[in-house]
Amino acid sequence: MVEMNSSTQKENPETVLRKALHLLSFYEESKSSLISQRLQLLALEEQQEILFCGLKNETRISEFYLLGPSDDPELQPTLFGLFLSMYLITVLGNLLIILAVSSDPHLHTPMYFFLCNLSLADICFTSTTVPKMLLNIQNHSRAISYGGCIAQMSFFLFFGCMDDILLTVMAYDRFVAICHPLHYPVLLNPRCCRILVLVTILFSFLDSQSHNILILQFTCFKSVEIPNYFCDASQIFKLSCSGSLTNNLFIYVSTVIFGLFPLSGILYSYYKIISSILRIPTESGRHKAFSTCGAHLSVVCFFYGTLLGAYCGSTVFYGSKKLVVASVMYTVVSPMLNPFIYSLRNRDISRTLRRLGRRILGTQDLAAESREKWQLAPERVPAPRGESSSGRPI
Repeated sequence: MVEMNSSTQKENPETVLRKALHLLSFYEESKSSLISQRLQLLALEEQQEILFCGLKNETRISEFYLLGPSDDPELQPTLFGLFLSMYLITVLGNLLIILAVSSDPHLHTPMYFFLCNLSLADICFTSTTVPKMLLNIQNHSRAISYGGCIAQMSFFLFFGCMDDILLTVMAYDRFVAICHPLHYPVLLNPRCCRILVLVTILFSFLDSQSHNILILQFTCFKSVEIPNYFCDASQIFKLSCSGSLTNNLFIYVSTVIFGLFPLSGILYSYYKIISSILRIPTESGRHKAFSTCGAHLSVVCFFYGTLLGAYCGSTVFYGSKKLVVASVMYTVVSPMLNPFIYSLRNRDISRTLRRLGRRILGTQDLAAESREKWQLAPERVPAPRGESSSGRPI
């Protein structure tokens, strides 16, 4: 009995190892079979979804339905007045920036040239979405035609990309002005500034048309309801029945090219700017250098902060009103605040705007004051011959 127990104890490690290997092989086989079954199930679901989309959308859809800020009928007049006032403030404020820069010869510099283009892009960027939303609120409708949706998406991407790249160009302008001030007139001469704006327009056009070419190939959609208040390209990609891998790959590549690269350029420019400012020995010199780029930095932080918040929140708040609120922040609020930021943080712009306001509003006041002074002036009696007006002999 003792010998048999000793022999089983000697065989126990081998049997344990054999059982462990057997369990491991069984686990690997079951894991691979589960993975293959899962892949087959996903492929079957995708085929069923495409078949369902094909049966549901045998003909091309004629319109989409947008998600409004609120479905409460009592809030519609309030929302209409709110968004109309915000839109008018945006257009008027950016037009004042353009008028101030064009009317003052001292502001005919590269920085303000790019600022004028940014203000023009902000006006067009807001005009692609807000008027349609106001029209839908007024007509109590959420519908937008297929062609109108594609056109709105195209212009929205074009002017949004222009905003993005122009902010990068303005960061480069501040980088050259602070880090290489002696080369500033050479590197940013008028011809170079015009070329930079043309390159911005070209890249914006490529971004817009690349999305158009891909979306126009979609023949079926899972739904016609877009969970945003405008035709958002990322939401249209999610609604398509086409292969999600291709759509996701295209979104990632376009985001890197037209979003991450400009943001990296801005971050690199401000890294160099801050490094150069910290090397200035006097505090007044550091404050003066940083004040020239404070307004631009505020606009960049607000624009990218709201943009990232909207698109990161789209994965969490899909189909929710919170996504609409996040989208309003960077499509309406950000362009509306840009003129206020530049007029408050930039002395040249604020001084020119005050002078322009006095010139527009004060012309009639000056004329009225001159007439009042002329009427209230004491009547002068002609002095007798040989005496002055004070009564003294000449």
